[in-house]
Parts: sequence; structure tokens; C-alpha cells
Amino acid sequence: MLLKIFGAVVALVLLLMGYASTRPDSFRVERETSIKAAPEKIFANLQDFTLWASWSPWEKLDPAMTRTFSTTTSGKGANYAWAGEKAGSGRMEFLEVTPSSQIK
Repeated sequence: MLLKIFGAVVALVLLLMGYASTRPDSFRVERETSIKAAPEKIFANLQDFTLWASWSPWEKLDPAMTRTFSTTTSGKGANYAWAGEKAGSGRMEFLEVTPSSQIK
């Protein structure tokens, strides 16, 4: 009886592994939202790191985190670093800014 149960478990594991091997090895998650506001108004809030506290959910998640801004807080070359208990730590930098259109 124990041997049959063990065999069934092994068979299920092998079936699961066989199925998993047919699946892609990567995946992509995308989210999209629409904001009814002028692009210039939205862009102003995105391109200035000091304004992120007013809209970013991560800022509210960990209010005790430390934030460090470069001398330039908006536009190309601006960078922002943070360290917190819940939000973790990291750094962002704007490499390229196209007004009201794109931030890399």
C-alpha cells in the first residue's frame, strides 16, 4: 500500500515537471491605467523626485525611510536613493527626459 502511494506521488511529480518543462522560461507583467489630466501636469509630478512623496505608494508604506536626493532633483541626471525597513533600499536616476513624453 505504501509503495502504491509513493508511486502515485512520484508519478504526479513527474507529470508536473513534464508540464512545467513545456512552459516558457520567462514571463512579463504589465499594468496600465488612464489618468484624466494634461500630460504636462502628470509629467511635472513624475520628473521631480521631491514630488514623489505626494503620490508614490512606497513613500506612504515606509514613512521612516531615509531619502537622499542629488543636487538636481528633476530632469536628466537627477537621482534619488532610499533606504527603509519595509521599502528596502535602492537608487534611481533619470538618464534621459523628453518633456511631457518620456523618462528613461
